Amino acid sequence: MSREGSRRGPDGRFLNPDGGTAGNGLGEVWRMLREGSGTPWPRRVEDPPQPPPAEPPPGHAAVTFVGHATFLIRVAGGPTLLTDPIWSERCSPVPFLGPRRARAPGLALDALPPLDAVLLSHNHYDHLDVRTLRRLGAPRVVTGLGNARILARNRVSGAEELDWWGETRIGAATVTYLPARHFSARGIGDRGRSLWGGFAVRTPAGALYFAGDTAYGSHFAAIGAEAGPFGIGLVPIGAYEPRWFMRAVHMNPEEAVRARAEARVRTAVAMHFGTFKLTQEGIDAPGEDLARRRAGAGLAEGSFIIPRFGETLILPLAA
Repeated sequence: MSREGSRRGPDGRFLNPDGGTAGNGLGEVWRMLREGSGTPWPRRVEDPPQPPPAEPPPGHAAVTFVGHATFLIRVAGGPTLLTDPIWSERCSPVPFLGPRRARAPGLALDALPPLDAVLLSHNHYDHLDVRTLRRLGAPRVVTGLGNARILARNRVSGAEELDWWGETRIGAATVTYLPARHFSARGIGDRGRSLWGGFAVRTPAGALYFAGDTAYGSHFAAIGAEAGPFGIGLVPIGAYEPRWFMRAVHMNPEEAVRARAEARVRTAVAMHFGTFKLTQEGIDAPGEDLARRRAGAGLAEGSFIIPRFGETLILPLAA
């Protein structure tokens, strides 16, 4: 796979980088539901407060983990960005049903600095939260093909769509929309009608990778070869059980460690864990397993960081 854009099947729906149909079938979904919800999570986890986000020195980015796939990113001399923002209590089409937060956002919405743009990976409710986006009023939302109409329908303006490997400028940074192995859907009939992906943010000082929501696949090696190396990579580690079902859409920690290497990431930061109970594993399982896999691969703790909720990491952009 090289720098080629997305492809669609005969029905017009987007395909994954390997040409496969996105996600699982209805029969597999019903089988997973019959297995039950797995390990229970606590109703609420109270995390210790963290210092407010600090300004990054030259050549660095300040990366604040808000929770799930939401990060505040401030690049020294570059843009201030927010990834997949969700401050809502539930990730759902309605505010009274669906997965509920086990943790409060690590940073209050009104504590955010002025934003240059939101990077929106895809349209699932735990990543595209219209209630949060309307409250933000960000001047720009950069996302994949087909998502602008969803945003406009929900009174969110300023959306700019990109195909895989498409680029745009945000201040001093070049932002590239990258392939991912996942799927899209907001309802029953729109599966695969909009595109999913991640982002590279390249600056004169170095580059950052936000992987979005993705299963493991050959796209990581292609991203490393075509867009890497990266000083910083925001990589998902959670929502992976049962494996027979979730391997098509989400990585487990073992795969995340491999993805870090193949995407040519110097410092990976874990995400997509411990916020919403979406799958069967326990709330602490992703972080515990990542620590074991990291050690088994001979990596230092600082090579793949498990951030505290609300923690700001000051990391070099150079790879």
